[in-house]
Amino acid sequence: MSKIVLITGSNTGIGLEIVKALAGASKPYTILMGGRTPQKVHDAISTVQKQLPTTSSTFTPIQVDIESDASIDQAFAEVQSKYGKLDILVNNAGAHFDQQLITGKLAISAREMWNKTWNVNTTGTHILTSTFAPLLLQGSDPRLLFITSGTSTLAGTEDPAIPLNWVPPKGWPKTGFNAPAYRSAKTGLNMLMREWYRWLKEDGVKVFAISPGYLATGLGGDPDFSRRMGAQDPASSSVGSFIRSVIEGQRDADAGKVINKDGVQEW
Repeated sequence: MSKIVLITGSNTGIGLEIVKALAGASKPYTILMGGRTPQKVHDAISTVQKQLPTTSSTFTPIQVDIESDASIDQAFAEVQSKYGKLDILVNNAGAHFDQQLITGKLAISAREMWNKTWNVNTTGTHILTSTFAPLLLQGSDPRLLFITSGTSTLAGTEDPAIPLNWVPPKGWPKTGFNAPAYRSAKTGLNMLMREWYRWLKEDGVKVFAISPGYLATGLGGDPDFSRRMGAQDPASSSVGSFIRSVIEGQRDADAGKVINKDGVQEW
C-alpha cells in the first residue's frame, strides 16, 4: 500500500516541487495536496500529471487554510474518513509579510503583520500538526517535516553573506531589505520542531526541520525581488529531491535537527 503524504501549501513553490519529486519516485505515494484555494490545487495536480504522465502516485486535493481552525478541522475529518491514517506530514505552508508591509502592498498595522506572520508560519503550523497527530501515530514509519529557513539560524545572523544580515547606517528610521518578523517566526518554528521531536520520540515519529535554501517562491509576494537578491528558482533547484530523500529515510540520523542538503544547519 502506498504511503499517504499530506503537504500543505502544495500548489506552488517548494510544496509543488515536493509533489513532483514524490510523483517521480520509483514507488507510488498517495499525495494529499493541501492548499487554501481548491482551483489552484486542481491546476497544480493537472500540471504534475502532464509533466509526469506515467506516475504511479495518486493526488487528492485537500482544502486547508492553516490560519483557520475550522478549515483545519474540516481537512482532518476528510483525511480521517478517507484514509484513517497519515504516514508523512509536510508542514510547508508559510508566508513572509515584512516587505509587503514596507512597500505598502499589505494594508495592515505592524502589529497585525507580526501576528499574522507568526500565525501562518508557527501558530497555524502547530495547530494543524496537533490536529493531525492522531492520524500520524497510525502511520507506517511516520515522519513529520517542518519547512523552515536558512535565515532562522541564530549563529547565521553573523554571516555577512546572508543578504538579510546587512548593517544599515546609523540614524532613524532604518530602511531597506529586512525581515525580522519572518526570521523570528521561523526561528520559533525550529523550537516548535524540537518540541514535537520530544513529544513524539517514544511514538517512533521521525521529526525534522528542513532548510531548503534561498529560493524565489511566492512566499514574500514578489519572486522577482528574491531573484534579484540571488535566490534560485525552485524548479531548477534540488529542493524536491532533497526533501524526498528525507521522506525516504536517507537523513534519519539527523532527526530532531534543522537540516539542509549539505548537512546540519547551526542553531
